[in-house]
Amino acid sequence: LVVILVFSVYVTIFFSSSMPQFLFSLKTHIALNQRNIFKSFSCSEAPQKTPVWSTETELRIQEIMAKLDQQIPPRPFTHVNTTTSASHSTATILNPQHTYCMGDQLDVLLEARDHLGHRKQYGGDFLRARMSSPALEAGAAGKVTDFNNGNYLVTFTLFWEGQVTLSVLLIHPSEGASALWRARNRGYDRVIFKGKFVNVTSHVFTECGLTPMSRAELCEYLDARDQEAFYCVKPPHMPCEALTHMFSKNRNISYLTDQEKSLFHRSNMGVEMLKNFTTIKVLPCNSKSRHENIKQKCQIGMKTPFPSGYTLNRRWISAFCKQNKFNAMKYINDCLKGKLIYLMGDSTLRQWIYYFKKVVETLKFFDRHGTGYFRTHVLLDVERNILIQWKKHGQPFVTKRLFSVKDENYISREIDRVAGDNNTTIVITLGQHFRPFPVNIFIRRVINIQKAIDRLFLRSPETKVILKTENIREIPQNAEMFSDFHGYIQNLIMRDIFTDLNVGIIDAWDMTIAYCANNVHPPYYVIENQVGMFLNYLC
Repeated sequence: LVVILVFSVYVTIFFSSSMPQFLFSLKTHIALNQRNIFKSFSCSEAPQKTPVWSTETELRIQEIMAKLDQQIPPRPFTHVNTTTSASHSTATILNPQHTYCMGDQLDVLLEARDHLGHRKQYGGDFLRARMSSPALEAGAAGKVTDFNNGNYLVTFTLFWEGQVTLSVLLIHPSEGASALWRARNRGYDRVIFKGKFVNVTSHVFTECGLTPMSRAELCEYLDARDQEAFYCVKPPHMPCEALTHMFSKNRNISYLTDQEKSLFHRSNMGVEMLKNFTTIKVLPCNSKSRHENIKQKCQIGMKTPFPSGYTLNRRWISAFCKQNKFNAMKYINDCLKGKLIYLMGDSTLRQWIYYFKKVVETLKFFDRHGTGYFRTHVLLDVERNILIQWKKHGQPFVTKRLFSVKDENYISREIDRVAGDNNTTIVITLGQHFRPFPVNIFIRRVINIQKAIDRLFLRSPETKVILKTENIREIPQNAEMFSDFHGYIQNLIMRDIFTDLNVGIIDAWDMTIAYCANNVHPPYYVIENQVGMFLNYLC
């Protein structure tokens, strides 16, 4: 009896001392996996430091950053006259012909010169090549090879017959691209977030951000596993859980010098370099078009070339796989029957769910009682067992519109919640909202998504995952924050990290260049063809 009594006392003491720690760990785990990122928090009156993260992820980020630093070296300049000039640069068609055959490759050698007419001795200019036939509503991107000595090879594949116009735009000279890269990685404060804390009938807004921004008491919303954090100044007499909504504002902060800013005047961006080129004539030459020779159906896991296709009569035609036409509601309905489709990302992917609602009459919005422009959207067809859901990605999310954070989550956590099977598909896109911030934030997020996809494939290898790349947008007033150069770099990062994953690629970057869709939200016919490519992967 004495032994039993002693043992009982020991067990009581042990569990009473360890139980709080155990319960805390359990609560944190549940909060992160079952609820959302704004449920885990801590408060501190001392100024907080950015958390020290795991070695593996940090080493991967450092490795990718080192590659990019090497690819985008500093290009200081003393005067704008020494930067690349579109009008002084020269372009020559290699092996010119009077006519060309459909399927031929046409090469243009571009020699970059500065405003004084001097040859450039290094590369790095941010160029965009495109061929088009407006009368045929046809277009395709060209491939630019940088020899890093001031010379560039621009390659066009002549996909269709007719009169074809060639174009190469100097979006930014190498000096401008280098300045954007340096400025981007200087700070997090070009965008300020405002968090709304609610306590019964009262509310207050405080400053929030991706890093600790104040010496005041802070709420830290931490995802310890994925090494992601978000911070808000803690309002007096309110708990951190009282955060309900968020919006953002752009700050008038720049890390560019006055001289560098002159490179980003609208007249100096997107300048044509092939002004004196005449159209070229392409004949069929008794050859089939390239897509007619393709036999293999579009499948998940296929490597996508660049360009990955072209547009003709506004229809996107893949250059690497055989497509089926999904231009009738019956075919789309048959393809979607029994499918669970999760769209995870920004508003360029939300456009898809509006497209589905428009073309499939049986799909109806399910009211989840959310509010605001960026609430989770759900389409249902109960009879055919179809569910399509769009949910925005986690912070950063740059918008002046107030949005709820109560259902907020990172894409990696959303993927973890999907059981998966052969009728489940996940589509991912992100990038536009990351452009104003140091690129390490984006790299970390993509690594976390890659790890989540690996976990998904372990439990459900038959689940389909599709990456829709970032698209081009209008040339912005604030190139430092939103230039397509940032999107181009992010596309390189995405492809590098996802290279070994068995996923499908919808190259929205390539498609929007081909369509000349210079809008952050591409027009309806572009969305229609993106969805068409998606359905080819799906069915």
